[in-house]
Amino acid sequence: MAILALLGTLLYVVGAIFSLIFTIIILIQAFKTSVGWGLVALLVPFGILVYIFKFWDQTKGPFFKILIGVAMMILGALVGLLAAGAGAAAA
Repeated sequence: MAILALLGTLLYVVGAIFSLIFTIIILIQAFKTSVGWGLVALLVPFGILVYIFKFWDQTKGPFFKILIGVAMMILGALVGLLAAGAGAAAA
């Protein structure tokens, strides 16, 4: 079951990196729009979501890629839990 736990960890880490990269891409787009939008997206809670939905045509691609990364993270966590449960049952 160690391989399953490793797979879960790998999926989670790859998903987190994937999401982080595309979040940074959206932040760069926000700063290209204006410094004000960049600061709002960076510093205001949920400001990046406001920017995403206001400029949907520019941000829908990276936004869906962020969601793919989040799905990978959820799948990795579930695989990790499955591995932990199988390891506990075997002991």
